[in-house]
Amino acid sequence: MFSFAWPWLLTLLIAPFIIRLLPAVKKQESTALFLPTFDFIGTPSQSEIKRGFPWFALFIWIALVLAAARPQWLGEPVTIPQEGRELMLAVDLSGSMQYEDMMIGNQKVNRLVMLKYVLNDFIERRVGDRLGLILFADTAYVQTPLTYDRKTVRQMLDEAVLGLVGEKTAIGDALGLAAKRFNDKKDSNRILILLTDGQNTAGNIQPQEALEIAVAAGVKVYTIGVGADEMLVRSFFGNRKVNPSADLDEALLSDIAKQTGGQYFRARDTQGLQQIYEILDELEPIEDDPIQLRPMQSLFFYPLSVALFLSVLAVYFPLIQRTLKWSNLRNKFTPSNQKS
Repeated sequence: MFSFAWPWLLTLLIAPFIIRLLPAVKKQESTALFLPTFDFIGTPSQSEIKRGFPWFALFIWIALVLAAARPQWLGEPVTIPQEGRELMLAVDLSGSMQYEDMMIGNQKVNRLVMLKYVLNDFIERRVGDRLGLILFADTAYVQTPLTYDRKTVRQMLDEAVLGLVGEKTAIGDALGLAAKRFNDKKDSNRILILLTDGQNTAGNIQPQEALEIAVAAGVKVYTIGVGADEMLVRSFFGNRKVNPSADLDEALLSDIAKQTGGQYFRARDTQGLQQIYEILDELEPIEDDPIQLRPMQSLFFYPLSVALFLSVLAVYFPLIQRTLKWSNLRNKFTPSNQKS
């Protein structure tokens, strides 16, 4: 549906007609110095100005008034469910996330690629939840604040790369930052899903201090330890089995989850992580009345562009006309033998 945000501004459309009805101001005779004009090069006369310019100015005025009234297109109403959670995802981007100990189908991939693969489907199912994304390594920062825009959250996660914020692991910074980013809505479930494959080795705040902040803010933390228990590594003496998750601090992750009322999960492969998200899907949402929103598209730039185009045309068109007339006159009075 088409409408104007400020329709009362349309009354300004009659302003030029009112001005035309006003009595003309009589000009007093002036003794100013008179300079001759070169009429032969095509300077527009006063009658030409009075005949052409007002209509041009009128169209520009109409376009400007229409733009000022803010035309907009309102789409069909969209119902937004309010029975959701405030759910923040904290994803580890430390150097150990590059270990290729995960499988997607028959292809071996690193841990971050596997997280993106599974998280994309998890995010898509979060209809009604406000999602946010935190990335952490040497420090933590908010990549996406809490929003209903799941598409943007998925895009920001897909664009995350290893080494973006360092090589270490700042679990305390991620936990503390997430606790501070939740809003003050008291009847909302505040859920943090923290995914990491290591232990706290960096950051400005220790995990225990961040844990106190999370408990005070009422944040429920679900921690997920990512990484296989064993993988084959080629060496000079042949293939040997190693534990790529030896640095995973499961005691810390379990303590964080326990003290905040959450739960610790261990994701050793892609299927295990998918099962964890199915469990997280069973979280009870807070029910509230749904709201209806109508997507709105602003259209003011269309009449504004017309006004700009007409303004440029009003300035340059007379100049072009006079240039052409001057060129014709010069060719007319130039002797034929001087022409090339």
